[in-house]
Amino acid sequence: MGKMSNPKNTILLITGGIGGETTEGILYYKLFKRFYPSHEIKLVVLYNLSKDFANSEDLFQLNTKRTLNPLGKIRNLLVWSKKITNIKKSVKPSITISLSDPSNLVNIISHFFYKNERIFLRLAGNMSNIKKHQGDIVFYEYIYKLLYRLFVKIFYNTKPKYVTFISKYSMHDLVKHFSFNQEKGIVIYNPIILDDIAKQSNEPIGDYEGIFNHPILITAGRLTKQKGQWYLLRIFKELKKEFPELKLLILGEGELKEYLTGLSMDLGLKTYVWDKDQLSENFDVYFLGFQKNPFKFIARSKLFVFPSLWEGFGNVLIESMACGTAVVSADCRSGPREILAPNTDFEYQTKEPEYAEYGILMPVFEVKFKRADEPLDEIERIWVKTLRELLKREELIEEYGNKALQRARDFDIEKIVKEWEKILNV
Repeated sequence: MGKMSNPKNTILLITGGIGGETTEGILYYKLFKRFYPSHEIKLVVLYNLSKDFANSEDLFQLNTKRTLNPLGKIRNLLVWSKKITNIKKSVKPSITISLSDPSNLVNIISHFFYKNERIFLRLAGNMSNIKKHQGDIVFYEYIYKLLYRLFVKIFYNTKPKYVTFISKYSMHDLVKHFSFNQEKGIVIYNPIILDDIAKQSNEPIGDYEGIFNHPILITAGRLTKQKGQWYLLRIFKELKKEFPELKLLILGEGELKEYLTGLSMDLGLKTYVWDKDQLSENFDVYFLGFQKNPFKFIARSKLFVFPSLWEGFGNVLIESMACGTAVVSADCRSGPREILAPNTDFEYQTKEPEYAEYGILMPVFEVKFKRADEPLDEIERIWVKTLRELLKREELIEEYGNKALQRARDFDIEKIVKEWEKILNV
């Protein structure tokens, strides 16, 4: 836990620290640290950080055990609220920004006990997807949606000056399904630090060098249901028939590790797993686990392929584009369409391959696990056909790589901070 202090001006950030929240929390810490040097910047993490955090004196890590049980959630909420109230009273923030729920709930509750601050909430997902996050227990889904509707009406629409959203669709979702007052909402996309990504992209890859003598498809993200990597494995198996030199790299760790590596082997693919195999060029699929610098791999790959079933935004898409790598992405809710086809209707979802302005959007897969012996479904066949055609068109891949880098500049930290300046008035 970070050292308590009483700075004159403090911005306090609160994040959960699960999945993408870790990256987002560290990213916003860097943003405010860089652009508001006259302020102390503190970061509270409800669970724990899965990444290194150099400025430990600015970190309050609550190390809570995650639970999907409703009673456990209530208990966590009460414990967090008490602890964060004490942190607020100690560091005396003038501004507190919470990054998605449950951080938003905790920010609001603790505000009743520490009022010398302006609070800003941020929503990074689509709450109508609650069933996907809570499992298939219908009772949970209805209870959570009812409670959240009350929470939005009583708190979101009254307490904070602004609620910021990670995407247009995310705000639309809260307005449509939970009666959010749109006048209090503002869309501010997550930033990237373009210079940092460029530097990391050029770092040497050491023992992995030999793999990149072959054409590479790459994807990155936690090995979870949300990311749909099993579909990519099945598609890759088909592509290997025509492109025997092709290899697939999967970056990330998660609870589906055994299922995904097992499926890969059941498909007859030579499968490298980071914590048990000897690295060589002889594998088809490489599970590389968590990589502190994913950009050096992405920048050297032919295509970044993103089969996600749903997203809050899909930051890794922008990061991959910043590497100058062409992107093929599922047109899932939400984010990919706003990134790759910004001049189209953000509510639209394609049923066919869409060669959009900055990348290729593809139909979204079912939320359904697959076995190796199941035949490809219609959407999988569409992906195989599109990727097969794309791999034969080097000039188109190069063109999309150049456009990707051009689009990534729109999300550079220098531009995104100006959106925050409009509402923070620091």
